[in-house]
Amino acid sequence: MKHRRNRVKKHRSQAETAVSLPNIPRIQPQMTMLSREDRLRLHRASCEILRRTGVDVFSEEALELLRQGGAAVSGERVKISPSLVEWALASAPSSFNLYYRGSEETAVKLDGQHIYFGPGSDTFRYLDPRTGERRNFTLADVAATIRLCDALPEIGFLMSVGVPRDVPTERYFRYQYATLLKNSVKPIVVVCNDLADMEAIAAMAAATMGGMDKLSQCPNILLYSEPSTPLQHSLEAVEKLLFCAEHAIPVTHSPAPMIGGTAPSTIAGAVALGNAEMLSGLVMHQLKNPGAPFLYGHGVHHLDMKTMISVYGAPEFQLARVMAGEMGQFYSLPVWGYTGHSDSKVVDGQAAADAQFSALVALMSKTHLNHDVGYLEAGLTNSPEMMVLTNEIISMTRRFVQGVRLDDEALALDVIDEVGPGGEFLSHDHTMAHWRELWRPQIFDRQRLDAWEDAGSKDVNGRLRDATIALMDEHQPDSLPASVAEEIDYILEHAA
Repeated sequence: MKHRRNRVKKHRSQAETAVSLPNIPRIQPQMTMLSREDRLRLHRASCEILRRTGVDVFSEEALELLRQGGAAVSGERVKISPSLVEWALASAPSSFNLYYRGSEETAVKLDGQHIYFGPGSDTFRYLDPRTGERRNFTLADVAATIRLCDALPEIGFLMSVGVPRDVPTERYFRYQYATLLKNSVKPIVVVCNDLADMEAIAAMAAATMGGMDKLSQCPNILLYSEPSTPLQHSLEAVEKLLFCAEHAIPVTHSPAPMIGGTAPSTIAGAVALGNAEMLSGLVMHQLKNPGAPFLYGHGVHHLDMKTMISVYGAPEFQLARVMAGEMGQFYSLPVWGYTGHSDSKVVDGQAAADAQFSALVALMSKTHLNHDVGYLEAGLTNSPEMMVLTNEIISMTRRFVQGVRLDDEALALDVIDEVGPGGEFLSHDHTMAHWRELWRPQIFDRQRLDAWEDAGSKDVNGRLRDATIALMDEHQPDSLPASVAEEIDYILEHAA
């Protein structure tokens, strides 16, 4: 047990920041887009959608909650007043935490300040770093990729990464989750099909924490579910949403409006629609259990009108991310986000550019829990090498966003005077005290040509492949206690 706790602390310290810097005020780069008036206009537009157009809700329990809460319910159509929206926003907590598996140690602080990254879920294809082959996922591939995530310091939480084709189709969400639990201590964002899946997953999560009550107090899972754009909430999504509310399991009920498809062809219209869908989910969630933890967010994408493909590597997608970050701040809610994804089919310059763009936007717009690290082909393929590349990019970008000190120690006027004209700073105590604050790459190469050639002339793709395979081969995550592993296997086989 002592060994496990030490490992947990190691994970925590690495995930907080890639560079250890003194806790001293800094001047930081800023990015803002929406004024307070702009945020109010978007909020009022979303409230008008809910008041005038409404949403369809396909759950009798949710319809009754909405009716008792004062919404206008006619069949499946629900119209929600601005006052009910305001009540739900005031009811939801402005911060909450996620915890390491089997521990009361905080892994993720969703407090509006800290920013975390993790993989995405349920890709269909696995880009094998050993062979370069693109193939269907197996459960062993999921396990290997999660062990890699466990090792990467900038991966703060997990998602399922891929759809394993060697387990029963009707239960693959449960097999995914059990595999994640067995291969990392980090908290898990879960995607699942229906209430039965959610109940089984919650039972497995509770087994690691010592029961459902303990899971409610120290959740190590967060549900990711979605409305059905435009303006619908399916029975399956609502049942999962209300179950999580009842048990105080954190949730993001994040819509994915498709500009030009399931949403208006303007960014503002799509964001207003997605925001309305999110707010209607929040209302149901808070009516079920006021004060239950809820993560704000929406995933506004757009269709490339030439190919009719939903794209990730687009400035419009990132503009919507900035708007989500600023609306989350407006509502005093932590924010769901996206990073480390690309439309490229391989890990190349396009993929690196997309990863850098998305990491910079996430860190500067303060979206707090950012998923999809490792996505290629717009989410159809997962690449472990893309994860390692994005880990490096996030680390570098996080250092940039941390900014610079401008105090007397940093200005170093006395040091400059001591060294004087023609002197050198390399041997000065001030240099020894501060050089470790400079960011140092793990994958990117800074050598000159001769040294690079002597080391084998490997480009970044070669170094990525070597680093990825080494981590997957060598990193050993903390194992579950035998009794907990047995309970998880029992739930996996016998839950309804």
